[in-house]
Amino acid sequence: MTPDSLPPEISAPEIQREVQRLLGRCMVRIQQYEKSLKVLLAHHEFVGSAETLETQQTQRAQKLSNQTLGQLAGLLFETFVVPEGFERELLPEDKTPTDRISFAHSFRITQAPEQWEQTKAAIQELVSLRNELVHHFLYRFDLWDEQGCMDAVAYLQEAFQRIDTHYQELRTWLMTLHQGRVVLASFVQSDAYLNLLIYGINPDGSFEWRDTGIVRALREEVQALAGEDWVAFDVVKAQMLARHPTQTPQKYRCSSWQQVLTESCEFDLTYRRDTDTAPKTAWVRLRPPSPPRSGTKERKRPGRGAVTPPTDPATEPG
Repeated sequence: MTPDSLPPEISAPEIQREVQRLLGRCMVRIQQYEKSLKVLLAHHEFVGSAETLETQQTQRAQKLSNQTLGQLAGLLFETFVVPEGFERELLPEDKTPTDRISFAHSFRITQAPEQWEQTKAAIQELVSLRNELVHHFLYRFDLWDEQGCMDAVAYLQEAFQRIDTHYQELRTWLMTLHQGRVVLASFVQSDAYLNLLIYGINPDGSFEWRDTGIVRALREEVQALAGEDWVAFDVVKAQMLARHPTQTPQKYRCSSWQQVLTESCEFDLTYRRDTDTAPKTAWVRLRPPSPPRSGTKERKRPGRGAVTPPTDPATEPG
């Protein structure tokens, strides 16, 4: 290139520097957006065994570090911003180890299908704008011409407003994610969470019998003692008291072990005498699962409903 082929100097070099400043401002905001998006995608889900959760999140962050904005946007609408009714199995049975405790949790934003399509299209426009600024800006505007610089200034000011709108939206999503994680951390340390994890009792006091800790423990002990056969319940109860002392009928609003066996519908219960004059004793066995009838859905065993708080007599209608 000879000196004669270089672009001429414009009459107002300060406007050229303004273009450079505005272009830099747009690129910085886009990079802030990309960085924040990688943080969100790395932390809105956690899946795995207790000892590998932290390692997996680190590996996920490293994998995302090399993704383009377009690739990140694709992931965003596959896992975080999703249409109503979206379901995703995080712990498939054939890939989840059975010899350790595994966790899966996902924070998501759900939108009506029309809104989801609009949000997705808006982010795709942001990706296109980023590509335009990086690859085509100098071809679009003649920055060695004063009018070209003025056109570029107007374009960059409008572009920054679009980029910043998306950035502020993403910041809101991140704040929502952070608040959700704080609430989850508080819940995990609460008695309500321990009741749910160990006893299968929901925070409102309701439960499904087959999901309760006492039924799971009873099934385990009956299976170990007798397989599919009958076993004296006194033997089962002794095992329960020794191995599962916190699993008591009163925890599930029952007055006796027999009430648990009857209401759970997971066991067969009968009474026998060793001799004609001996008192009756309870015997129990696992109830074989009933195959679902054709065209019907499997129904969970009935459990107990939510605990109803006592009514203040002063508030009762007269």
